[in-house]
Amino acid sequence: MTSDAEVAGPIDPDVDLRVNAQRRELVRNHLPVLGVISLGGGLGALARYGISQLLPTAPGHFPWATFWTNVLGCFLIGVLMVLIIDVWPAHRLLRPFIGVGFLGGFTTFSTYAVEFHGLLRPGSVGIASGYLAGTLLGALLAVILGVWLTRWATRRPAGGDRE
Repeated sequence: MTSDAEVAGPIDPDVDLRVNAQRRELVRNHLPVLGVISLGGGLGALARYGISQLLPTAPGHFPWATFWTNVLGCFLIGVLMVLIIDVWPAHRLLRPFIGVGFLGGFTTFSTYAVEFHGLLRPGSVGIASGYLAGTLLGALLAVILGVWLTRWATRRPAGGDRE
C-alpha cells in the first residue's frame, strides 16, 4: 500500500544531487514546472512590453501602462483562480504557466515602486500619491471583480444540470 507521503513526494524538499534517485526525482517532478514558469514569464513580459509601447509615459506623468498592466493582471489572476479551483479539473502545469509564469511576468510591482519613487519630486507628489493609492485599490478591486464575474459567469443552475 502506498502512503500519502509517498504519493505527494518526499516530506523534506531538500535533494542531494549526488544520489541518482533524488536527482531523477528532481528532474522528473520539478523541471517541467520550472520550464512552464519560464516560458509563461517570458510571454508575460513580452505582453507587458507591448503595452508599455502602446502607452508610453512621459517623465512626471501618470504611468498608465504600468497601472493598467497591474490592474488587468490582478483581474486575470482572480479569473484564473476561480476557473482552476472551482470550474475545471486543471492540469498540474496550468497554474504555474499562467499564474506564476505569464501573470508573474506580465504584472510588475517592482516597476510600480520605481515609478512611484520617480514621481516623488516637486510638482508630481500628487500624481505619485494617486498612483500609489490608485494602483493598490485598483489591483485589489480587480481581483475581487475577476473572482465575482467568473463565479457569476460559470454558476450552475440549482438542482443540477437540466436539459
